[in-house]
Amino acid sequence: MHERSSVAELAEHLRRELDRYSPGGKLPSSRALVERFRVSPVTVSRALAQLAAEGLVVTRPGAGAFRARPHRSEAPAGDTSWQEVALSADGAADLVPRTVDASGVTVSLAAPPPGVLELSGGYLHPSLQPERAMAAALARAGRRPGAWGRPPLEGLPELREWFARGIGGTVTAAEVLIAAGGQAALATALRALAPPGSPVLVESPTYPGMLALARAAGLRPVPVPVDPDGVRPDLLADAFHATGARVFVCQPLFQNPTGAVLAPTRRTEVLRIAREAGAFVVEDDYVRRLVHADAAPLPRPLAADDPDGVVVHVGSLTKATSPSFRVSALAAHGPVLERLRAIQVVDSFFVPRPLQEAALELVGSPAWPRHLRALSAELKTRRDAMTSALARQLPDLALPHIPSGGYHLWVRLPDGAVGSGAEAALTAAALRAGVAVTPGRPYFSAEPPAAHLRLSFAAVAGTGEIAEGVRRLRAAYDEAVRNPLVSERPGL
Repeated sequence: MHERSSVAELAEHLRRELDRYSPGGKLPSSRALVERFRVSPVTVSRALAQLAAEGLVVTRPGAGAFRARPHRSEAPAGDTSWQEVALSADGAADLVPRTVDASGVTVSLAAPPPGVLELSGGYLHPSLQPERAMAAALARAGRRPGAWGRPPLEGLPELREWFARGIGGTVTAAEVLIAAGGQAALATALRALAPPGSPVLVESPTYPGMLALARAAGLRPVPVPVDPDGVRPDLLADAFHATGARVFVCQPLFQNPTGAVLAPTRRTEVLRIAREAGAFVVEDDYVRRLVHADAAPLPRPLAADDPDGVVVHVGSLTKATSPSFRVSALAAHGPVLERLRAIQVVDSFFVPRPLQEAALELVGSPAWPRHLRALSAELKTRRDAMTSALARQLPDLALPHIPSGGYHLWVRLPDGAVGSGAEAALTAAALRAGVAVTPGRPYFSAEPPAAHLRLSFAAVAGTGEIAEGVRRLRAAYDEAVRNPLVSERPGL
């Protein structure tokens, strides 16, 4: 069993047994818990730390763990109802909304309930993460001279140089800013490039977290349809002309959620159209390092072929490492770089130096290319396992594009499902059946043309859980879509 699940199970077991002890009473020793539950000392320590964080136990070095005494209420609860008025007064006049809908983001970040298979996750399963390499890199980084000091505001020069080499073209380290993950970098870019109240062109469908960012900044997302070759240049030109937008956000490589790669002939068209519109292209190059073993050579980032400063590039290490390894880069050419830098400094000062040092240690170690090769092979294996399972179990679902990179598939429900509630019903039924999937509706900034699901093959333990997850999804599909009335009959 994986260490994390063992910690959760032990913590829950100890939580249920707390009533056996009086307040202040001592719990069994760590050694006794190790022997009783046949777990490691690390698991016991982490389980007790979790209970301590919940206020249920108190740990005393050298003495052990004790049941916490109940907190005495020293004052009556306050009345916070006044905040409803303060937070909403004159809200109609706000250029930047004070209420933010984070549901599209929290769905992808929330862990599913115990026993539910996670075909909805946006990050690598712990078994796919380079945990040992990251731990070793962090340990080495902590011993570097000056590792805990203040870094340059733009980021460590060596790390900026590493990101610049990865982008290619004429991009230099001086044109790179280190940021705290792709989401933060995208937020900085949107704030720098578009004033509140203005339109911003987005791919349709697109990443819900980006739509949430745009709306939180007071921007109006305008969809531009994507096909298997990426965004359609003719519709992009029409959208610039109709809206007067000055920003287009795109994912040219393994687009989320479709997995499309922008075709070579469209790359130059997109840059030309944006340049003629006097607009920026924000390139979210989020999964370049999640390429599958059977992929053709990857196209260069758009930023590598952009001498005119049209592209603001965002690249990140997070997807190929861990959700907590939040190191990314913003790259831009021209005066916009200074605006990006100023906004980032005001918002967050800088990315913590130990994390930057750890990133340098990681990408400079022999373990890094080994990890990428192993990840590339495993992602292909998992993708093939999911496509085969879908073909066998759910032939009604259309899979118009099988990507050669990324961590998910984008499947379409049968015609007629859109607008009928089938997508929501299937998502709910799937959760009841023990599998979490992501509905397609949040990926569209306007009415969707069809009902979809996004299915991740990277957040589960392996191909066995993929097969079982698809089997559970088939049962949910039979209940919610194929025979929806059967499940609604009384007594069933």
